[in-house]
Amino acid sequence: MKILGEKLRNYRKNVGARCSLERKPRKPVNIDGVATIRFFKLLNRDQRNTFIACFLGWALDALDFFLVTFVLGQLGQDFGRTVSKVTFAITLTLMMRPVGAFIFGWLGDRFGRRIPLMVDIVFYSIMELATAFAPNFTVFLILRALFGIGMGGEWGLGASLAMESLPTQVRGLFSGILQQGYAVGYLLAALVYWIVFPHFGWRGLFVAGALPALLVIYIRARVPESPVWLRDRAQHRSKLKWSIFFRQYGALFVYAALLMTAFNYMSHGTQDLYATYLQKQRGFNSDQTSQIAIIYAFGMICGGSVIGYLSQNWGRRRVIILAAACGMLLIPLWIFAPNTGLLIAGGFLIQFMVQGAWGVVPIHLNELSPSAFRGTFPGLAYQLGNFAAAYAAQQQAWLAEHFRRANGQPNYALTMALVAAVVFVAIIFLAAIGREEHGKEF
Repeated sequence: MKILGEKLRNYRKNVGARCSLERKPRKPVNIDGVATIRFFKLLNRDQRNTFIACFLGWALDALDFFLVTFVLGQLGQDFGRTVSKVTFAITLTLMMRPVGAFIFGWLGDRFGRRIPLMVDIVFYSIMELATAFAPNFTVFLILRALFGIGMGGEWGLGASLAMESLPTQVRGLFSGILQQGYAVGYLLAALVYWIVFPHFGWRGLFVAGALPALLVIYIRARVPESPVWLRDRAQHRSKLKWSIFFRQYGALFVYAALLMTAFNYMSHGTQDLYATYLQKQRGFNSDQTSQIAIIYAFGMICGGSVIGYLSQNWGRRRVIILAAACGMLLIPLWIFAPNTGLLIAGGFLIQFMVQGAWGVVPIHLNELSPSAFRGTFPGLAYQLGNFAAAYAAQQQAWLAEHFRRANGQPNYALTMALVAAVVFVAIIFLAAIGREEHGKEF
């Protein structure tokens, strides 16, 4: 009995130490550039290469998507369409993303994450290049729809490959960084537009947008297959049985899709019409609007990294609720600020919270996902939410027409404030009733 008691004490001691490593570090680490670099250096070579490839894949995917938003006027002139009709290309791209998430997610669960990810990147790059040679508006729309399929496939594959390859202790931080590839893609699109468009026009932008295909060379040479998928295949646990999925995980999947719908309304509701609000209601010119947009884009990147890291200590749902609650409190500063300085501060801070909550999404969805469906579950839930929120900008514009100001102009400020408040409440509610799989071992 004495020997048995000693073994039991040692077992508890070892399990407690291991769980403390898996769940959260004992001493919180300040998040700054030095800390992030230190965490990155703790990864082995394969983990670093995998994360870099997945981050670049998402950033370059976003780059290709945002290029259209910079040339809506020029596209309308060349194709003889109004700007409102050209914007349907953006909606169509968003609507086709769930198709790509399902197709490439299924391939990722069946054949591994790496090869389908390379095929997906080549596919959306080819569609981007073909867009540069679209002879008419109908062909342009078809190509943007096909690009949407490729864009929808990349996030789920990249997020699952990255999260399955990283150590449990740092997934929160790197989840936040990974998701901000979207904001980095926006900044890259602005840079490409600034450099390429004056010399080569909108078609030159889409030629430059085909460059992500070169990332496949890096993935082929440096990125290994997901160790989790290889283990599941070796143990014969990677066979897909959709009847089991819908019977056992159907309710969880519906919940995840609803959560992602609220998340997409949060980002679209605070971003899509903000430039229009700055110009039409606050009187800023295009240069001033661009400068403000760049500042709040940095707020996105900072928020995703910081709050993603905090989720490792505090839990995924708790930091989502915290970010949404802070976002609600910031609405007056963000949209009703009396001067430019406060307006810029409000834009930075609210995007810090919005994208901070988003930074938790890659790891939260992957932790909720059943292992055999991790290539499909996160990406499809995410993109179905995107599909449901595809008309967010049009809906807000319609509401603004009804909430008019004293001078008869659309009241974008009131509309965006009301939509943001409702969405923040919805996210708090959905996060509160959801499951928490913080620290789950893959």
